Amino acid sequence: MLRPTLRVASLCAGLLICANALALSLGDLSQGDATGGLKDALTQGAQLAVKQLGTPGGFSNNPEVKIELPGNLGKVAKKMKQFGMGAQVDQLETSMNKAAEAAVTQAQPILVNAVKNMSVSDAKGILTGGQESATQYLDKSSRDQIRAKFLPIVKQATDQVGLAKQYNAFAGQAATLGVLDAKNANIENYVTEQALNGLFEMIGKQEQTLRQNPAAAATSLAKKVFGTL
Repeated sequence: MLRPTLRVASLCAGLLICANALALSLGDLSQGDATGGLKDALTQGAQLAVKQLGTPGGFSNNPEVKIELPGNLGKVAKKMKQFGMGAQVDQLETSMNKAAEAAVTQAQPILVNAVKNMSVSDAKGILTGGQESATQYLDKSSRDQIRAKFLPIVKQATDQVGLAKQYNAFAGQAATLGVLDAKNANIENYVTEQALNGLFEMIGKQEQTLRQNPAAAATSLAKKVFGTL
């Protein structure tokens, strides 16, 4: 009568032993492997994010990062669209998203350089941190440099379509009335910050994917490292 119970118990014990034997922890990895695997994964995530966003429709066709008019201007824009007066709004939003798509390709070498300069202590903090600790590292270490690259490209793109002055005049007036934050009163600054936010949003999603599915990593070392998390 006890034989089936014993079989089940033996099977469970065997599975636990096998799992413990196969599982790796961060402590089992050398510092070189841990850092190298993380760098591989971060480079992959940054390149994929830039590729996704730096194509026609990369921002405008993705509701998670699409750039719309900010704050109360956005509310007014939605009302205008409802009453058939949204042509100018659509044109402006299209221009903003195209500017972001043009600028985002400049981020890749800066992101890759930030990954190369990662220290062993940085890597340890990332691997033992939260679900987006790698993305937060890249944001902190490279956002200012990327912003400096984005801003002139965004300005050129918005100037070319002749909508910068229109936005700046309208938004600037709204800002003086307290309708719009001063930081959003300039279209170049606003689009640049939204492009940065979208970029790190997509890098964060790449990081989450690798943490949840290490097999999606491009290199065997990255698979090994993320398999321990």
